[in-house]
Parts: sequence; C-alpha cells; structure tokens
Amino acid sequence: MEILEKSGRHFTGYEYKELVTDSGKSSMYIDGYRNFGWELDENQAELKDTGTVSIKLKRDRKIMNQAELTRLQRNFEDCMNQIEQLERSKYTRANIVATAIGVLGTVFIAGATFAVTATPPVIWLCILLAVPGFAGWILPWFCYRAIVKKRVEVVNPLIEDKYDEIYRICEKGNRLSG
Repeated sequence: MEILEKSGRHFTGYEYKELVTDSGKSSMYIDGYRNFGWELDENQAELKDTGTVSIKLKRDRKIMNQAELTRLQRNFEDCMNQIEQLERSKYTRANIVATAIGVLGTVFIAGATFAVTATPPVIWLCILLAVPGFAGWILPWFCYRAIVKKRVEVVNPLIEDKYDEIYRICEKGNRLSG
C-alpha cells in the first residue's frame, strides 16, 4: 500500500472574526489582534460611506493557550471600548452645557420679542430680556471650549493609562501565541 503525500500542504482549520471600527483605530486593532494569534484576512474592505473599516481576521483553531488568549483578547477589547468612551466623554458635558445655555438665551430672546410686540410695547422689558438672550447665544462657544479643555486635562492621563494596559495585555498575548 502506498501512502500519497501532497507537496507539503496540510489542512488548517480557521476561526474567523470580523469587526467594524473607525478608520483611525483600525491599525491599533490589527496590531492588537495579531498578538492573540489572529492574522489579517486578505478580504479587508473599507466602508467608505461611514468612515469605518471592516477588518476580517482569521486564526488557527488549534492554537495553543486559546482560552488564555481569548481572555486577554476580551480585556484588550474592553480597554479599547473604554478608550472610545473616554474620547467621547471629552465633548459630551460641553455639548450639554453649551446647548442648555443656547436654549436659555433663546428663551430670553423670545421673551424680549413678546415684550416688544405686546399691544403697548414694553421697551424696557425687551432690552432687559435681550441682553441675557444675546449673551446666551454668544457664551456657549466660550463655555464649550473651556469645558473641553478642562475635561481633556482630566481624561488624557486616563487614556494613556489604558494604552499602557493594552500594551501589557498584548505583550502577554504575544508571549503566549508565539
């Protein structure tokens, strides 16, 4: 009986993963997932309408230390999600405060408008309400910038700590997968 051997080819079963992320974070995800045994699949395509990238990955199903690599990968994904939340938090409070001031300024302008269009126009009330109304339209820009600046000073060190944690996680994953 003859044993037929194919020219150095052997079967490799893969597991597949696809994730959609911002194009700016795609390199970070690709580099991070490589440390957990994932390889970039050739079928990567950019979704141009939303500014996001679809990343397709594959990994050998029989990789050693798969359970530990999966646990480290989940920690990596959680850190990346926390970084995204921290990035968004820089602007959330500033948007809320600036919008509230703008709406309050609009309420004062509406009061000034009603005061001037009343049957006997009340000019003094119109002026009294118009001043804070216009201030409520001008101040949001300055408040927004000041709040974002203060929030950036608080959040950036937290983001850097998360990046350091990601690097430690990826280093452990690299040692296990390599």
